[in-house]
Amino acid sequence: MKKIEAIVRLSKFDDIRDALADIGVLFFTLSDVKGFGLQKEKRVYRGSTYDPDYIARLQIDILATDDKAGEIVKTIKEAGRTGKVGDGKIIMFDIDKVYRIRNEEEDKDAI
Repeated sequence: MKKIEAIVRLSKFDDIRDALADIGVLFFTLSDVKGFGLQKEKRVYRGSTYDPDYIARLQIDILATDDKAGEIVKTIKEAGRTGKVGDGKIIMFDIDKVYRIRNEEEDKDAI
């Protein structure tokens, strides 16, 4: 079992969501996150340009079986890439156990 965390641009989320649906990923968790990095964004508010203190991104969390995890990572990389600084990161963790609270299913059945 794997947990995949992808931190991506807000502007690429629709492309990533649609690409994940195409390969059969029908559920994931989504969070608004803020970070600091190499990318420098300038924003305009009422005609004034300013540098924000953070970079807004989305974090996508997906639980997957070992055989499906590689395909998910490849899909996120392809759909989320712009080729510019700030495209994001993908992190994969090993998961020992997953439980579904509602009916006590475990592991692959709980996903």
